[in-house]
Amino acid sequence: MNVRNFLDETEENLVLEAIKKAETNTSGEIRVHLETECKKDVLERAKEVFKKLKMHKTKLRNGVLFYVATESKHFAILGDRGINEKVESDFWNSTKELVLQKMKEGQHTEALKIGIEQAGERLKKHFPYQKNDLNELSDEISTGK
Repeated sequence: MNVRNFLDETEENLVLEAIKKAETNTSGEIRVHLETECKKDVLERAKEVFKKLKMHKTKLRNGVLFYVATESKHFAILGDRGINEKVESDFWNSTKELVLQKMKEGQHTEALKIGIEQAGERLKKHFPYQKNDLNELSDEISTGK
């Protein structure tokens, strides 16, 4: 399944809405990145994308990346140092399992929405929205290498 077929326009808009909704309650930043192939360890690739998207440049180091390689069927969630220091040790794995379950059922949009909501709740708990918060990173779904 190539990147363009993973989410149609309506589904992409639903994922974007989930990101915007989650970010209204937190200073944290959530991004989704889709690409076709992952030819290395999925966490290593997610780290590369995280850096490429400059997610490590947020003021509070509270960015979260949802990385999906559609053809390779690889998925990872990567949180930056600030959020990783706050969440319980199994949080990302338990969230990943929820997302993967829905993806295996072919419910890609619902899978991403569930993961984004979970991440948003945790970000809200540890990094609540402040009046002067800026949206430090684009909410758009990034694609490609």
